[in-house]
Amino acid sequence: MTLSGNFETGEEVRMLRRDFLVKTGQLAGTSFCAVEGLSGMAMSHSNSMAKTSAGTIQTVTGAITPEDAGITLPHEHIMSLFGAEITAKPAYNEEQLYKAVLPYLHKLKELGCGTIADCTTAYFGRAPQILKNISEETGLNILTNTGYYAAANDKYVPSHAYKESAEQLAMRWTKEWEDGIEGTGIRPGFIKIGVDSGPLSEIDRKIVRAAALTHRETGLTTASHTGDNLDSVKEQLQILKEEGVHPNAWIWVHANNVKEPEDLLFAAEQGAWVELDGVRSENAEQHLKLVTLLKKNGYVKQVLLSHDGNSFRYGDRPAKAYDWLFEGFIPLLKSAGFSESQIELLTVHNPARALSIMER
Repeated sequence: MTLSGNFETGEEVRMLRRDFLVKTGQLAGTSFCAVEGLSGMAMSHSNSMAKTSAGTIQTVTGAITPEDAGITLPHEHIMSLFGAEITAKPAYNEEQLYKAVLPYLHKLKELGCGTIADCTTAYFGRAPQILKNISEETGLNILTNTGYYAAANDKYVPSHAYKESAEQLAMRWTKEWEDGIEGTGIRPGFIKIGVDSGPLSEIDRKIVRAAALTHRETGLTTASHTGDNLDSVKEQLQILKEEGVHPNAWIWVHANNVKEPEDLLFAAEQGAWVELDGVRSENAEQHLKLVTLLKKNGYVKQVLLSHDGNSFRYGDRPAKAYDWLFEGFIPLLKSAGFSESQIELLTVHNPARALSIMER
């Protein structure tokens, strides 16, 4: 598949964000790139990084252009310790991990995959150096993330997050962008957060706000584990608005879990990304229904497709494959009347735009 230019250019995306900031009063009396930084003061770091990185995708081996991404899976877990106890430093059996993961990812590349966004966050298994080793071995582009996961009843929220402000958390995450993660020099390619069901809790709101502040400093997109929770979607988008962040810098993760398909249209109308990331053979018809609904209403440019798979899990927890998009869902889309250009939009262009660093 080749890029065909049938999506907004980087300049158009930047103009969308500028227009949004003007309308919400965030640019009153200041220039576009001079929005105040964390804690109401301009950050001291240089803006040169924004100028050199805007429009690229940050992988564990360095920045790539959107044209280099190819077919992209925006929500997978190459490995994780989800379900285990919280840990700052994951201890994987690397021999077993590589033995399980490398053949699978070589197969995935043969199927046509070019890029994977790894959504395993800090404190339940994020391991950037392992991801870099895997990327170099397989030739796949891999993104890691910054941020904290406050779903799962806050199991993976570190204790300092309760004590620190949203501004302090954002400075932690921004530092990972500037200096690399945990001394590896590997920079995150997006922000991953999670919230629990129901109204946002105090820690949920803090983490959402910290993500918005981090986006303002880095240009990284936020992927937010949300699921079937339209009220939470509305709360999160309101926080973004308060911080001057356009909804196109936010992904509704697990949106495929909605009980009312029309709920997706609210987020899409605001400009947010709608991620249908549970693609499986057993729920293919439901996913097709949701994609078709969004296309019918003119929002196909805001849809992301993935599996939420996991190729290496701790203990006796089984792995979850993430190849059915290639082997089943793309053929299903074709049989349902989606054109080649629409399928290319869903699998290549949309994730490339969603994961590209935005100018701020």
